[in-house]
Amino acid sequence: MSWYDLATQSLDEGHISREDALSVLNSSDPELLEVLSAAYRVRSHFHGNQVRVHVLQNAKSGVCPEDCSFCSQAAQYHSPVPQYGMQSVEELVEGARKAHEMGAVTYCMVTSTRGPSSKEVDRICEATRIIKSETPLKVCASLGLLLGDQAEILRSAGVDRYNHNLETSEEHYPSVCTTHTFSDRLETIRSAKAAGMEACAGGIMGMGETPEDRVELALSLRELEVESVPVNFLNARPNTPLESAPQLTPTDCLRSLAMFRFVHPSADVRAAGGREICLGHLQPLALYPANSIFTNGYLTTPGQESSADWEMITQAGFEPVVAGAEGVPVGQGVTD
Repeated sequence: MSWYDLATQSLDEGHISREDALSVLNSSDPELLEVLSAAYRVRSHFHGNQVRVHVLQNAKSGVCPEDCSFCSQAAQYHSPVPQYGMQSVEELVEGARKAHEMGAVTYCMVTSTRGPSSKEVDRICEATRIIKSETPLKVCASLGLLLGDQAEILRSAGVDRYNHNLETSEEHYPSVCTTHTFSDRLETIRSAKAAGMEACAGGIMGMGETPEDRVELALSLRELEVESVPVNFLNARPNTPLESAPQLTPTDCLRSLAMFRFVHPSADVRAAGGREICLGHLQPLALYPANSIFTNGYLTTPGQESSADWEMITQAGFEPVVAGAEGVPVGQGVTD
C-alpha cells in the first residue's frame, strides 16, 4: 500500500490496521517526506491549514507520591524542580489571562498529584467560572485520577476537557509506573467522557518502548474515542530512572506524529512536550501531521516562546486559530 493509499483509507474508513500503523513507524528516512505529505492530506481534511495553540499552567508543583519514571515531580527522585502547593484562584485566572494574550485557544491547569482533593476541585471550578466569564478560552484540567462525582463537578463548572495521558501501551506500562495501573488511567478517561468533558489523552515516546508499544497506545486511545492526543517526546530529567534514556531522533518523532494522525484522523493531534529538544530544526515539519502545539514551556521545563511559535507557524504557511473563533482566519476573529 502506498502512503497516499494509507491516507485515503484513513479518510474513508477512519481506521487503519495495526500493521499499517506499524509500517509508518518502520518507514525509512528517504520515505519521510512522502509519509508527512500523506499525513498532511488527512490533517488538512479535518483541520485545514490551522494550528491550535495551547498553554499549560503548573498549578501545583513537585512532591508527587506517584513513581512515574519519566517525571521530575515524583518526590522520591529528588529532582531539582519547583515545589509549591495549589495556586490561588487569582493565580490560576491570571495565568489564563496571559494565555489569552499569547494567542492560546486552550488553557490547561495541571497539578502534581495522584488525584485532587475536594478543596482542589473546588478551586479549579471557581477559577474556571471566572476564566469563562472573562475570556473565550477553552478550559482543560489535568488533576490526576478522578474519583466519585469529581468529573461531574468539574464539568458543571465549565471545564471543557480533561487531560489524563495513558503514557504508553498497557504491556509496557508497569515499566513506567507501579503506584497506579493502566486500568486506573482508563477509568479516569472514561469518567471524564461520561461526565460530558472531552478527553485529552496521549503518551510519551522514547521511554524504552517498542514501535509495537507506540501503535498499541494509539489504538487504545482510538478505542476510547479521545478528542485530543498530545504526543510527547521524552526530554530526560535529572535523577529520574529515565535520565540516561537515549534521545529520539527528529525523524522518529515525525514518524510517530504521522502514525498518530493516521490512527486519529479527526482528533486534535498535538506536538507536545519535548518538541523543541527532540525535533530541533525540523520543528516546522511537525505541523504537517499535528494541528496543535503547546507554547511558552511545559510543567517543569522551558519551551519556545509564544512569539517564536507564532513566527514558526506563519512562516511555514499555517494559520493560528483565534480563541472563540475556530475556523476563522487570524485577524477576523475575536478581539479584546
